[in-house]
Amino acid sequence: MEIFKHFIFEFLCIVALTTQLVHVQSQSGFISLDCGITETSGYTDKLTGINYTSDAALIETGVSKTISPEYNHKTLEQQFLKVRSFPEGMKNCYTLEPEPGNVKFLIRARFMYGNYDGRGKVPSFDLILEADIWDSVQMEDASTIVTKEIIHIPQKSYVYVCLVNTGSGTPFISALELRPVTNSTYQTQSGSLLLSWRWDVGATDKGTFRYRDDPFDRIWTPYNKHSWVPISNSRSVDSSATSYRPPSTVMRTAVIPENGSSPLQFSWERPNTTSGFYAYFYFAEVQEHLANQTREQTIYLNGDLWIKPNVFYLSTTIIYCNSPIGTENIDFSIIKTGNSTLPPIFNAFEVYEVKEFPQLLTDQQDVNAIIKIKSMYGVNTSWQGDPCSPKNYLWQGLNCSYDDYSAPRIISLNLSSSGISGEISPYISSLALIQYLDLSNNNLIGPVPEFLSQLPFLTVLNLSGNKLEGSVPAVLVERKHNGLLSLSVEGNPDLCPEASCKGREKNKLTVPVAVVPIVAVVVSICIILTAISILWNFKTRRQVGKKNESLESKTRRYKYSNLVRFTNNFERTIGKGGFGTVYHGYLDDTQVAVKMLSQSSVQGYKQFKAEIELLMRVHHKNLTTLIGYCDESTNMGLIYEFMANGNLQSHLLENDADTLSWEGRLRIATEAAQGLEYLHSGCKPPIVHRDVKSTNILLNEKFQAKLADFGLSRIFSVESGTHVSTIVAGTPGYLDPEYYISNRLTEKSDVYSFGVVLLEIITSKPVIENTLEKTHISQWVSFMLAKGDIANIVDPRLHGDFETNSAWKAVEIAIACVSPTSAKRPTMNQVVVELNESLAMEVARKKMGKDAEPKDSMLSMSLNLDTELFPILR
Repeated sequence: MEIFKHFIFEFLCIVALTTQLVHVQSQSGFISLDCGITETSGYTDKLTGINYTSDAALIETGVSKTISPEYNHKTLEQQFLKVRSFPEGMKNCYTLEPEPGNVKFLIRARFMYGNYDGRGKVPSFDLILEADIWDSVQMEDASTIVTKEIIHIPQKSYVYVCLVNTGSGTPFISALELRPVTNSTYQTQSGSLLLSWRWDVGATDKGTFRYRDDPFDRIWTPYNKHSWVPISNSRSVDSSATSYRPPSTVMRTAVIPENGSSPLQFSWERPNTTSGFYAYFYFAEVQEHLANQTREQTIYLNGDLWIKPNVFYLSTTIIYCNSPIGTENIDFSIIKTGNSTLPPIFNAFEVYEVKEFPQLLTDQQDVNAIIKIKSMYGVNTSWQGDPCSPKNYLWQGLNCSYDDYSAPRIISLNLSSSGISGEISPYISSLALIQYLDLSNNNLIGPVPEFLSQLPFLTVLNLSGNKLEGSVPAVLVERKHNGLLSLSVEGNPDLCPEASCKGREKNKLTVPVAVVPIVAVVVSICIILTAISILWNFKTRRQVGKKNESLESKTRRYKYSNLVRFTNNFERTIGKGGFGTVYHGYLDDTQVAVKMLSQSSVQGYKQFKAEIELLMRVHHKNLTTLIGYCDESTNMGLIYEFMANGNLQSHLLENDADTLSWEGRLRIATEAAQGLEYLHSGCKPPIVHRDVKSTNILLNEKFQAKLADFGLSRIFSVESGTHVSTIVAGTPGYLDPEYYISNRLTEKSDVYSFGVVLLEIITSKPVIENTLEKTHISQWVSFMLAKGDIANIVDPRLHGDFETNSAWKAVEIAIACVSPTSAKRPTMNQVVVELNESLAMEVARKKMGKDAEPKDSMLSMSLNLDTELFPILR
C-alpha cells in the first residue's frame, strides 16, 4: 500500500532541478502604480529599483490624500506615503492594459490607512477582479499594511481592478502592481491562485526580499519557529534553470529541526469557503557534507507519504502538485529517512488558495459600443469597470442578459434626463441585442436615425422630450402599428411622428426674397466644408494605409535567427499543411508553435499576411493566440501559443488515442462553436473562417478547444451585404455545397463545415469513407437516423456511457447544420445555445451518478429529415 501511495504522489507531483546561472532581470511588462501621486511625480524606488508612476491616467475618480506624519517613519516604503481615496460612488475601477504576449500575471494591491482622513477609523471594503469578488480588505489599525496578491490569467487583453464600498468606510488604495509570470508556472486545474503566504525560511534578517532579487517581484517574508534552527551559506544558490526562479538570497538560508531526529512540521485548518490549496516547496543544500554524511528526506501529507525530494548542494529543487489539496486539515511533515545521517532541511515555501472566477465579462462588442457612447455623451463617471459584471454592480441605467455559458449582453439602456446632447449616437447600433432604449428628456438634435429600425429585438423606444427633427423612419412606424414596438416621440416640436411629412415640407417651399443671400452664403459654406471633408477623407485613408503597412505596432516581429534559436534549429516537427511546416519551440520559458511558410506554397504569402492582420484584431478564449511573426526575405513564419494536445481529429480517429468522454466531446464542440460564433457575431464586420475542420480545432493542456488557421478567412465589409462572391476555398468533405455551386460565401458556409465536425465528434468516423462508394459522414448518419438508430451512431468506444437525450440533441444540431440549403441551417448563436443544453444534460447525469435510463434501452423511432432548422428526433 505504501508503494502504491508513493507511486501516486510521484505521478501527481513535479520535481524541478536547477543548473544554470542567474540572468539579469528587467522590468519589461511591469505595471507599478503609486496611487495618489501626481502625474509628474514618478520615481525609481531606492530599495527595489522599480519605476513607479502615477495612477491618475488609469482611473477617472478618487482624490489624492497624504497619510498622517506620525505614520511616516524612515523604514516605510515610499508607496505608502500617499493614497487614492474614493468617497464617491459604490464601485471605482482601474483598467490595466498589460503588454501583449504575456498570458499569466501576478496582480498585487497594497493598503495602509495611516489615518489619511484624520478620522482615526480603519475602513473595510471589497476588491473586485474582472467580474468577481477578489477578496475583502480589512486592517487591524492605522499602521497595518495589507497586501492582496493573486496569480491570474485575464479573460481579455485588459484587467479591471475595482474597489467596492460595502458601507464600512471609504475605500482607498496605496499601490497597485502587475507583473508577468512565466506561463508554465503556477498551473491549476481551474481558477486562479490567491496567495496565502510566501515564506523565506531560515532568514535571520526581518527584512523581505523582492525585485531585484526576484524576477517576478514576489515578496518573500522571513519565517521561523522556535523548534527550527536557521542555517545558511554565503555563496549564491543556482535557481535559474527552473521557470519558478526563486531568489538566491532566499535559497541560501534554510532550517533544520532543533532535535536532529524530529521532523520539520507545520499545519493549518482549511476554511470551508475555499476549494483547495496548491503548495510549493523549495529545497537546496547549503551545508557541505563530509564523506560519511548523507541527507535524505521524505515529505508526508496528513500522515501519507507524499514524495521523496532530492536535495543538491547550492542548487534548487522545487516540489509542487498538479492537483489542489482539498482535505479539511492540512499537515505537512518533512522527515529524514533511515539512511540519512543529517536531519531534514527546507528553504522556502509558498501556499496559494484556489480562487474561482466563474462570471464572464460583458461581450466585447457591447463593451466597445457602450464605452464609445459614454465618451460621446460624457456620461457620469459611475460607469467604470465591466458594464454588466458583477451582476450586483452593473452600470447605472443598464440591464443585461446572463447565462452560464456565454458573455453577458446589454439589453437595456436608460439615459433619460441625463443631460446628454448632440445627435443620437451611431454606436447604439452595435448593441445588437438591445430591447429597451430610453433617451427621453435630453437635448438630442438631428434626425431619428434609420439604424434604430435595424435593431431586431428593440421593443421599447422612448425619444420624447428632445429637439429631434425630420420624420420617424417608416419601419419604426410600421412596427409600432403592428404592436411590435412601443414608440414615444412626443415633445419634439420639429419631429413628424409619421414617416411622411410632405405637407410640412410643402409649406417650407416658399422662400422670401430676403433669404436668398443667406442661402448663397450657406451654399458657399457647404462647398468649403465638402472640400475639407474630401481632404480629411484622403488624409485618413493615407493614415489607414500606413497603419496596415506596419504589423510591428500590434504584434511583435522577430528575426529569422530568433526562430532558429526558439526551435533549436527547427529540431522538432509537430505538424504539416499546405502553408508549410509547424515546429515546436520555446520563447523564454514558454512553449510555442512556429509555423514556417513553405517557399513552394502558391497562396502562402497572401494567407500569411491575411492571418496576421486578422489575429491582430480578434481576441477570444476559443481562438488561437498569435504571439509574433517573422517576415524576413523568403523566411516567413508565425509564432502561436503551443497547444499541447494537438488537433481534435487525432483524438477522434487514432486507435491508440485515449477515448474522449461524451462530456469532453460536448465541451470541445461548445468551445469551438463559441469561437466561431465570436467571428460571426462578435466582430464588426463579421468574419467567415472558410476552413473549419477537425484538424483546425486545437486542444491545449486542459483540452480547451481553440479555432486555428485563419489564412482563408474573409471579412464581410459593410458594402458586401449578406454574402460575398469569391473563388471557392476550403477542404473537401467540409465544403458547403451551396457555396461550391454558387460561389456565394456566407456565415452559413461555416455552419455547414462545423456541422460536419460535430458529426465527427459524435461518431469518430472519417468525413469521407475510404471505400469505393466514398460515403460522406452526413449521408451515413442520415441513413442510420432513418432507422431511428442512435445507439450505433455515437462512437461505440463510449460503450453507451452518455445521456441519451443529450446525444439526440447533438445529432439534431449537426443534421440541421449540414442541411444542403443554407436558409435551413441555424446560426452559430443557436448552435451554441443548443450545445450548451446538450452539455448540461450530460453534466446533470454525471452529478446524479447514473443514467436517466438504462444504457441498453436506446430509443428507436422514425425521423422526418425535411424538418426546418432543428429536426424533432425524439
